[in-house]
Amino acid sequence: MDEFEHIRVRVEGPVARITLDRPERRNALSLDLMRELLKAFGAIDHDVRLVILDATGPVFSAGHDLGEMLDRPKEFYDELFAVCTDVMEGIHELPQPVIAKVQGVATAAGCQLVASCDLAVAADDAWFATPGVKIGLFCSTPMVPVARAVGRKRAMQMLLTGEPVRATTAVEWGLVNQAVPADQLEAAVQDLAKRILAFSAETIGIGKRAFYAQAELHEHEAYRVTKPVMAANAATPDAQEGMAAFLDKRPPQWSTGG
Repeated sequence: MDEFEHIRVRVEGPVARITLDRPERRNALSLDLMRELLKAFGAIDHDVRLVILDATGPVFSAGHDLGEMLDRPKEFYDELFAVCTDVMEGIHELPQPVIAKVQGVATAAGCQLVASCDLAVAADDAWFATPGVKIGLFCSTPMVPVARAVGRKRAMQMLLTGEPVRATTAVEWGLVNQAVPADQLEAAVQDLAKRILAFSAETIGIGKRAFYAQAELHEHEAYRVTKPVMAANAATPDAQEGMAAFLDKRPPQWSTGG
């Protein structure tokens, strides 16, 4: 992939690792960094089957770069939050599952980034917050994925108080999947990735797209979306192979990974 200034991208077999690399700025999500994330998403090859999103230094991400947000015209803010939204929605549009590996702190747009990932594993001493209210800038865009992850009352508690939530609480609330000791964080992410990579990449991609297509719909509409997806999925070679392997009591031989 192309070289970047604010992120690092490397491909390790079927896994692409995208690393926020502005530790001197607490991996703040500047406009340029977010543009690089979008470029990296667009360059992910079809051979990549899973993405790990992590960060260098002691902090995952402190959110938007406030230093570049002072005394700017409204057009700058329009662009900043439009690009940020593109990043968050871009994660959902990728066919590959995206796992956030979180250490230290994930606040404001950094918390939004974690909530937007399909899965998240955090160090047990990490913490999460949407503290924009403390600086007069309500976390209106971060609340979109955060509220969908933790529910209305818990999201409002985070948004209205700005108080941090520890990783163990974040697990209980559904913001992250797992909290482990910091020295076990990489191993836990690798274990989760390994379990996902055991399955058909095509099937995973179909399922991820369908999940986000139906997630906020009423039940009847959700079934209207997912019925044809499941019917089409059933006819794919990997689904036919998986069902046959189950009946034959043998391991499946996926055409697209596993």
